[in-house]
Amino acid sequence: MSSRTSLLVRRAEPAFTPAPVAPLSPSIEFNQRLTSLYALAQRSLHVFASPLGPFYRQARHYHVPRFVYFGPHTFDESLRLAFYAGFDAGDLRGTLALLHFVERLALTPELGQGLNLSFFPLADVTGLLRGDSQELAALSWVNPGVSELALLANDARGRGYHGFVRVESAPAHDDVVTVRLRGLDARAIGVELLNSDDFTPWQVRWEGSPAGAPPADGPLSLSDDLPFAPFELTLALPDHWSVDLHREAVTTILKNVIQRYRGVQAYAHNL
Repeated sequence: MSSRTSLLVRRAEPAFTPAPVAPLSPSIEFNQRLTSLYALAQRSLHVFASPLGPFYRQARHYHVPRFVYFGPHTFDESLRLAFYAGFDAGDLRGTLALLHFVERLALTPELGQGLNLSFFPLADVTGLLRGDSQELAALSWVNPGVSELALLANDARGRGYHGFVRVESAPAHDDVVTVRLRGLDARAIGVELLNSDDFTPWQVRWEGSPAGAPPADGPLSLSDDLPFAPFELTLALPDHWSVDLHREAVTTILKNVIQRYRGVQAYAHNL
């Protein structure tokens, strides 16, 4: 019996001795949640499934999952943000958390009113298919030689996002969320993008961004190809946190990011 089948089919146990239920593997949970979200998106007026691709592996084609959210009162000039997770297929906690967040948006669409948001919960599709990891987080998006990153780069060039948000895990010996803001200085538009209160009840560590040359990794490596200078916010959660804690933290923090950015939009309209 395959390992997957063994999770779903169990031999009958004596009465009053229920069999322990094995937790789903992250890849099986991902497939189930992705399928469920596709079904939910078909019924939603604000969240739409729009995968990138295809790209090809061994004569088969695959897609990079993408969900696009158009909030109530969204218009052509609405602020556009892109959210990414799953740069390491060996760690799907950020992926599962982002899927959960998109599900919440589909059920409570007023959260992102007036915004245009794109979500990419799994960048390392090939790693998940092969059962290993390509570790894409540190790679440049300029001629990356990786099909998934090439698709993400083309999307970034074409969509003209005002900001990128990356959800990752990081080695840590404490319960601190590490935050890095690169690119546009939020103070330049007169509004703080985030502050420590937005991470309550978790502690936060702010990482500085070196001045000078554009970043060599991630979407900001495309700076020369983008229509204007966006920001990039990276949230690195401790890698010893559970799936549930990742989901809770990502949901809370991203909700605050979106609410703050709605404030940025309101401020810009009053200039």
